[in-house]
Amino acid sequence: MPTNAPEDAASAAEPLYENPLASPDDIEGFRLEGDGAVSFPLGRLRLESVRPPEDGQDANVVLWCPEDFPPNITVEWDFWPIREPGLCILFFHAKGRAGEDLFDLAPRTGPYEQYHHGDLDTYHVSYFRRRWPAERAFHTCNLRKSYGFHLVAQGPDPLPSVLDAQGPYKLRLTVDQGHITFAINDVTSFQWYDDQPLTGGRIGFRQMAPLIGEYADLRISQP
Repeated sequence: MPTNAPEDAASAAEPLYENPLASPDDIEGFRLEGDGAVSFPLGRLRLESVRPPEDGQDANVVLWCPEDFPPNITVEWDFWPIREPGLCILFFHAKGRAGEDLFDLAPRTGPYEQYHHGDLDTYHVSYFRRRWPAERAFHTCNLRKSYGFHLVAQGPDPLPSVLDAQGPYKLRLTVDQGHITFAINDVTSFQWYDDQPLTGGRIGFRQMAPLIGEYADLRISQP
């Protein structure tokens, strides 16, 4: 079951939230947008679309964590790519454009435009970008800031393709006073400073069909 720690944690390493993502009980309160399926065949969360990729953006899904987090956080999780092509995104600091709770906004159903030109502000880091031939030929991680589709940082993606993937791959995102750093297995992909940072909010996992990904050991702490 997920656990929460008080925000006045005595140690910077003390978690604000921990969740093994190992069983249906662990995702009580999570919200799935789009036509997707969540299962736990190997004791970790498996996320996939139930629609064919020919449905385009309507086939993509987002799974939101129910917690609301402060501006300065470190998000860590384990990731396994199971099937490609596709693409993975972590949304973070997501809330309404006027500060509303993300869950109080108009319902969303998965198309990407609802997230970058909808009624919310958010950052989104895309990793394991394997949907299109150009992405499979040259692997990068991209950081965008919304509202809008602003590419603000880019770095290398060391994740292997499914054929060679072993896993788990340990992903870590840190936001500290506007400084954003993303790393995979302790290899830094990019760093960026936002002089007008977003002020916290929710996190969510997005997948572009037909990708299947697995996740475990979600941990949010203070940097």
